[in-house]
Amino acid sequence: MTQDVAAEAARRRTFAVISHPDAGKSTLTEALALHASAIAEAGSVHGKGSRRGVVSDWLAMEQARGISITSAALQFTLEDVVLNLLDTPGHADFSEDTYRVLSAVDCAVMLLDAAKGLEPQTLKLFEACRARRTPVITVINKWDRPGQEPLALLDEIEQRLGIVPTPLNWPVGTAGDFRGVMDPATGGMTQFTRTPGGATVAHREALDAEEADRRHGLDWERASEELELLSSSGQTHDQDAFLAARTTPVLFTAAVLNYGVAELLDAVTRLAPAPGAWADVAGRTRPVDAAFSGFVFKVQTGMDPAHRDRVAFMRVCSGRFERGTVLTHSGTGRPFQTKYAQSVFGRERETIDEAFPGDVVGLVNAHTLHVGDTLHSSPPVTYPPLPRFEPEHFAVIRPRDSARAKQFRRGIQLLDQEGVVQVLVSDRRGAQAPVLAAVGPMQFEVATHRLEHEFGAQTILEPLSYSVARRTTSRAAPAVDTTQGAEVLERSDGTLLALFVSRWRMGTVESNLPAGSLLPMFGAPDQDVA
Repeated sequence: MTQDVAAEAARRRTFAVISHPDAGKSTLTEALALHASAIAEAGSVHGKGSRRGVVSDWLAMEQARGISITSAALQFTLEDVVLNLLDTPGHADFSEDTYRVLSAVDCAVMLLDAAKGLEPQTLKLFEACRARRTPVITVINKWDRPGQEPLALLDEIEQRLGIVPTPLNWPVGTAGDFRGVMDPATGGMTQFTRTPGGATVAHREALDAEEADRRHGLDWERASEELELLSSSGQTHDQDAFLAARTTPVLFTAAVLNYGVAELLDAVTRLAPAPGAWADVAGRTRPVDAAFSGFVFKVQTGMDPAHRDRVAFMRVCSGRFERGTVLTHSGTGRPFQTKYAQSVFGRERETIDEAFPGDVVGLVNAHTLHVGDTLHSSPPVTYPPLPRFEPEHFAVIRPRDSARAKQFRRGIQLLDQEGVVQVLVSDRRGAQAPVLAAVGPMQFEVATHRLEHEFGAQTILEPLSYSVARRTTSRAAPAVDTTQGAEVLERSDGTLLALFVSRWRMGTVESNLPAGSLLPMFGAPDQDVA
């Protein structure tokens, strides 16, 4: 069995696609699924005309706005490799959801817009990968549109990210006139021909250097010269340097036309690392062939609108998962039944009987599971919890109709457990007027939309003037709570949060408190100072 688990883990590639909004992330995700034959036809982000919507954007708000609001999991097989692809929200307001996904993957595909290059959210996401030492493959997308010079884009990556870009292919034709890509390994070229509407796989034709020169002349010569320049400066792929996150392989695509997507799939299957040992809270590692363990990185309700079910997404970290096995919840020590286990493909799900390290299992109606929980068989293990981001926006929320108070409370509870928003309460405000805390204001829009459409509870939202939050202690809370421009509320996990109207106000209050009264956002609930 140990050999089976190790062999199955070696077949897995678990990766996330990350980007700034509108870089083409959902389109690329769809194109990857298309090229792996997981879907028959690629959808469009808005699903206009005869094109259906992309499988990874299934929430009504995602389809209406054409942006990713929540992460999505897709699993498909390419030859003998099992790919677990996690699509992530690109908007900064949902960066906490993206961070949770990055905790569950072994590699990231960072998508850049050929015209815009590195954007603010791209930089933040890359830093999250760097902090976890997650290897990154860079994809320069939208090469079918006018954009920057390829050498300038690589120089920006190296200068601003401090990582060496090593091209795995090079564009033939300028941005906006994408002919194909040159392969430095063979010296030849892959020429692309688009299909009607870009909904099916683009035709690929392999050309040797002589034929590529005959057909593309100056464009081919320019690509050859630029790639030779990069090679002479040492910017060639080195697998060890990539796995150590010192270099980033670079590819060029036009995802909406399905150009260069097969090359990216090949790079992921060949270069991305297979699942490895995970470190527990004490820093000890649990090998992939050890007894079963899994980590819950996401909780989602409303995937099945007919039943309003609740799905906990669990990354298998070690061992073989078998449906029906009774596991142990590390946080409570209580048994957990795994009768309702499913594999997930966007919104579509089917029962799964077994899974291996790297796979994502959807545990249906797992009401006792929360983000950051560990499940295990013997011997026990607990993986590090996930941090809660520092909220900067706060608002009081109330049900518009008091007759819908029960639905309102239920919806608020589930949105809190999902991590859509942080929910804060206090005796002063009462249970019917909780405070929502968010990284960005769009989280409020998601929360109110879902409360209305999933729970039938229309709401009234009243923004508050607070902009800074810190954990505090029960000893310091009374002094903070009676100070002008500050308020203390309790988060659902028992953590006391002190809210301030400004950082200046926080500093003034802190100067009058005992040392350690205000603490960083991430930590155990209510850590009182002796």
